[in-house]
Amino acid sequence: MSRPFSSRSSSSPASFVRVNGKIRAREVRVIGIDGKQLGVLSLADAINMARANGVDLVEIAAAATPPVCRLVDFGKYRYEQSKRDKEAKKHQHANKVKEIQLSPSIDPHDFGVKLNHAIDFLCEDMKVKVSLRFRGREMAHQEYGFQVVKNFIQEITPYGHPDAPPKLIGKGLNVMLSPLPRNKRAKNPRQDEGNGPPDSNSGVDGAPERARGKEIKVVSIASKLSNGGANNQPPGEFSNNPFNQLDAKLGNA
Repeated sequence: MSRPFSSRSSSSPASFVRVNGKIRAREVRVIGIDGKQLGVLSLADAINMARANGVDLVEIAAAATPPVCRLVDFGKYRYEQSKRDKEAKKHQHANKVKEIQLSPSIDPHDFGVKLNHAIDFLCEDMKVKVSLRFRGREMAHQEYGFQVVKNFIQEITPYGHPDAPPKLIGKGLNVMLSPLPRNKRAKNPRQDEGNGPPDSNSGVDGAPERARGKEIKVVSIASKLSNGGANNQPPGEFSNNPFNQLDAKLGNA
């Protein structure tokens, strides 16, 4: 019983796969259902053979001379092709870019969490875009933002490197990080822990240890500005916010 070839031939334009009557060559090299070559046949004979076997004639190598066609169910062919495409995309992480957002007054714990995420992305061969945005009066003290980004790049050194120095574009500070080669990259410490919660020995505020065994030390910018520590901060404020402490110093002057 012949199959309705009119519906089968209406393939997606994005696939560029010719089926049955859409094939333009007069002669084609045919591959059977079992994968064996059946030789060069005329297009009419190949289509009749496909009808006799209840499958489609699918052009799989249009650039060959003559074009190579296969006897296969077109639905099954598209399914197998989509599976191959998905498997190929799994090995293309280097083309993916993940973004990590920081702030000039970031809390040390948040710094450690974002550092963990960046390490995970770099260990999966993904690029990481680190962006820091200044808001309001923070533009008057850009050195704090540069210091935060500098600390972030320093702690990420065993896993990646910056493509270029951090650049200030408008009110944002951006830098792109690329993963190191696998043979030069430190092992992801979170994989050793089974992606579980970080323990007390994993670093400051949950940040992972460096590959050389030293703890990651997140330098709080506020410690350089405050005279009396966090006790001088008003309720509801972060203790490491350098801009609030600058206001306090100016008020006491």
